[in-house]
Amino acid sequence: MMPSSPYGPPEPPDPSVGSADEGVRPTLTRMRRRRRRAVLLGLLVLATAVGVTVARGGEEPADAPVTPTDGGMGVGGGAAHPVPSDYPSVGAGRFTAADGGTVVHGEDGPLRRYRVVVERDSGQDADAFAARVDEVLADPRSWIASGELRVQRVADARAADFTIYLATPVTSERMCAEGGLTTERYTSCRLPGRVIINLARWQEAVPDYGAPLETYRTYVINHEVGHEFGAEHEACPGPGEPAPVMQQQTYGLHGCVANAWPYLDGRRYAGDIVP
Repeated sequence: MMPSSPYGPPEPPDPSVGSADEGVRPTLTRMRRRRRRAVLLGLLVLATAVGVTVARGGEEPADAPVTPTDGGMGVGGGAAHPVPSDYPSVGAGRFTAADGGTVVHGEDGPLRRYRVVVERDSGQDADAFAARVDEVLADPRSWIASGELRVQRVADARAADFTIYLATPVTSERMCAEGGLTTERYTSCRLPGRVIINLARWQEAVPDYGAPLETYRTYVINHEVGHEFGAEHEACPGPGEPAPVMQQQTYGLHGCVANAWPYLDGRRYAGDIVP
């Protein structure tokens, strides 16, 4: 008898159909070192800027808004801007579902109903996260562009074909491990019926991504939901080309340019399948 799960209706662990943006351990180590170096450099620059500001006899308001970079949901989109990293590493391990639902999006094909939940004590709002997910999956550049698939968000777990979770690093690692996937609290993953978005990546994206946070957020939703729809990992087609959305962009672009969408100019954009 399979043990019960606190994350929703249990799914049989099946590593052969689970998917994660995961790589070898040395890759994670190098990325974390680069991240620490970037943080130290940022602190040095900030300290210098503060010194200059004080010398001039003034400072920016503490609540000054950050102007978003134009094109955040497109291909590339410019340099990434600083994002907050004050999120918890672990939450309550229980989830709050977003209220309500959406109309059906897409022209034809099977209807895939999804539910959106956010871990409690994560500092995130379920309805706000759901609105972002809805915006991505209803976009004509997302998976419905095939004309052979429809999507709809529902609130009732019994009516949902799959659930999209926003989970803290510790909780997401535990959930992914139920299907035999190793994420080291760093990556997101997908198990049958479960798309698990790591809060750390949702808040910070990844080092050297070269695009705004919103582009990465769009990418990670489309990538993990793509696995739920049967898509496999793909490779970068060549230097300077858009990265396929099924490329593991979390682990580097390998010469490609950040891209968040499976369809570009109305056509499915893909690279070679990664064995």
